[in-house]
Amino acid sequence: MTDNNDSAQLVLVRNWIEQVVIGLNFCPFARKPYDEKRVSIIINNATEDDAILETVLSELLRLENSTAVELETTLIVLPDAYPDFIEFNSLLHVLNNVLELEGFEGIFQIASFHPDYQFAGTEPNARENFTNRAPFPILHLIREDSIERVLGLHPDPDSIPENNIKRLNQLSEDQLNAYFAYLF
Repeated sequence: MTDNNDSAQLVLVRNWIEQVVIGLNFCPFARKPYDEKRVSIIINNATEDDAILETVLSELLRLENSTAVELETTLIVLPDAYPDFIEFNSLLHVLNNVLELEGFEGIFQIASFHPDYQFAGTEPNARENFTNRAPFPILHLIREDSIERVLGLHPDPDSIPENNIKRLNQLSEDQLNAYFAYLF
């Protein structure tokens, strides 16, 4: 596992955060904690479910034992696991059960990103899928209280997904390819 080094994988993830997540403003709340270095990025080269689960639990405990001022959120990057989105999505169901069993439900939630992310009911190359496409499978561990706080400050949080889709639809094919070059 790696946190805050210059591995090629970490550089690619940081570029995705800076250019896509923050640059396209997909998450209007990401810039501040990222700029303040309160986002932990863990590169986990594990391929076995047990090892990945162990990392998730370890990082949940790390978040629980720190304040949001110290550590806002964690991204667990899985470059060697779950090349298939359906299998990755199945992992999320297991992890959500783990949140409940470990007493973390309502305290943390897990968001996901994947190179082949596909929302239910969409075509594989539909533009809205790109809001959750990343260079690698990524598990994003998020504090529930932080989400509630920032959503309360946003003038219209329900418009965020719709605005992201509009932003993607405004990109030319060349621009889309440039932002998401790691996918093509």
